[in-house]
Amino acid sequence: MTHRVRIHPSGHEFTVEPGESILDAAMRQGFPLPYGCRNGTCASCLGKVVSGEVFYPEGPPPALPEDADAAGQAIFCQAQIDADCEIEIQEVEAARDVVVRTLPVRVAAIEELAHDVTMLRLRLPAAERLQFLAGQYIDLLLRDGRRRSFSLANPPEDEDHLELHVRRVPGGRFSDELMRTLRPKSLLRFEGPLGSFFLREDSTRPTILVAGGTGFAPMQSIIEHAIARGHDRPLHLYWGVRSLRDLYRAERASAWARDHAHIEFTPVLSDPLPDDDWAGRTGFVHEAVVADYPDLSGHQVYMSGPPPMIEAARRAFRAAGLETGELFFDSFDYASDAVEAMVAAGINPD
Repeated sequence: MTHRVRIHPSGHEFTVEPGESILDAAMRQGFPLPYGCRNGTCASCLGKVVSGEVFYPEGPPPALPEDADAAGQAIFCQAQIDADCEIEIQEVEAARDVVVRTLPVRVAAIEELAHDVTMLRLRLPAAERLQFLAGQYIDLLLRDGRRRSFSLANPPEDEDHLELHVRRVPGGRFSDELMRTLRPKSLLRFEGPLGSFFLREDSTRPTILVAGGTGFAPMQSIIEHAIARGHDRPLHLYWGVRSLRDLYRAERASAWARDHAHIEFTPVLSDPLPDDDWAGRTGFVHEAVVADYPDLSGHQVYMSGPPPMIEAARRAFRAAGLETGELFFDSFDYASDAVEAMVAAGINPD
């Protein structure tokens, strides 16, 4: 039988089918809750259970805090119920009018951006346009039923194509095997746009953007959208990578800062190579942010990168006074086959 969920503070109610997660049920009925990965690793859908109980058929998800039971918290993309309950989470109003669609696309261009990053430019059908919010992602649908998530790097104003930044992983099912077979005019299918990571355009707070690796992609979309819309609130982009060769679009980011007085760009290398001759910032990217902004109260922060970076930054930024409601993040992880391939090749997936 179905059970009812009431959302606080909106007062909206929806029903949950047996075997259905709270998030899936809410989205199916038009109530856009915040979410990111949809597999329990990012904590974007973390909320509070006000009354009733939830359970996790596959066991507690990785993003569930250790003290979740005491705090009444739950990861709603994995949580199921067997009785009515009430939850507390802020609905994402801006995403309400964005329609998730499944569409075909053709590969229009393939460009090597770095030693391990490839850009895919995908062309939509002539009569189609994808409405999305700057920072959202799509799922490429593979023939075997699996899917791979990639942030959209182009701003919504670029309506005629979709741009993805793909990190190539030796032995990875998509990034290695499929990428070697893709050619211009190859046909793919995707579902999207997805996710609640996007620029909150109603805010005037000074904004810090923190990218790790190919987490630069949604930041490119956000910044170029802000420029196109004429927003002038301060934007400071920090991009953390291992070495100089990983800053695959540093010139583009530097141009934003050069051409717009309200934009700053700070690259941070964690392991610069001897040949890099690097005189810039080093260490962990979130530590560079806190060093420059020891008091984050009054700011808004967006983060995109691997889970370890996101979790370390969340703790550091909270300690620096960042308000919970002003932190937005896109925490992405590699598929299990890609992680196995990376470990076998001696590559740190973080």
